[in-house]
Amino acid sequence: MRFSQRIGKRPIKVELEREGISQELRNSLWTILVELILSQSNEPKYSSYGQRELYSELTKYFRDLWIYFFKRPIDNLPVGYSQVDENRATGVIRKWFFESEWELVFDFIEFSSSYHPKFQETCNLFLQEELSAYRFIDGKLTQINSPEEISEVETAIKNSDKWNSVKTHLKRAVELYSDRKAPDFRNSIKESISAVESLLKILVKDEKTTLGQALKLIENKYQIPGSLKSAFTALYGYTSDEGGIRHSLLESGVKVGMAEARFMLITCSAFVNYLLNII
Repeated sequence: MRFSQRIGKRPIKVELEREGISQELRNSLWTILVELILSQSNEPKYSSYGQRELYSELTKYFRDLWIYFFKRPIDNLPVGYSQVDENRATGVIRKWFFESEWELVFDFIEFSSSYHPKFQETCNLFLQEELSAYRFIDGKLTQINSPEEISEVETAIKNSDKWNSVKTHLKRAVELYSDRKAPDFRNSIKESISAVESLLKILVKDEKTTLGQALKLIENKYQIPGSLKSAFTALYGYTSDEGGIRHSLLESGVKVGMAEARFMLITCSAFVNYLLNII
């Protein structure tokens, strides 16, 4: 907290920003883009065979941006001596960046995030500092309420590397949940549950078992505390009774929103982390 805020001369932000982007955050995200991506060398590298590559990394980035993000004609990209004219091209995207709606800026940042290994990590620091409700999780900007929630999801995805089906379900749950244009909360919940179910089937070595049957075997084998048993049983009940995933969740008339999808994503991620820690 700054001095001016501590003495009450300036307001203190306490609410996470979900429908917008502050000027400070927009400035910071642009600075990250400039420092990590746009400052790269515009000289093509040479392969291990001594052959000169056609484009520099910076030119590749601008070409991808023009073709796949902006979807502009490639002959509209400023070029000089076969490489991008970075000054002119940067001027074009800078103007767009500072004039566009907040959700389009986040689209742009998400698209650019794979072009530098530290980009997502650095963005998350500023997203947190400026109280944005969004963080990068596995390459996707996702609305999560607290650092603890983010940590559970990230850890579950990371720790499930050797369990490919589990990781696939969790990654898909994040993608469906974090799609700002067309979020699919219903199927995100299904993917979250499927991650747990998939891990349990692997642990009991029975592909045909149900989540409930597998839970009983796991509980008995690892002597899970009674309170956790109750929680796991309730989770199974939510997924299997008439009001749960396997039944009415599939019906279009049942309302499933962001709150339910976020709860199941975080809860199932925490459950996966717990199971991986006790086995």
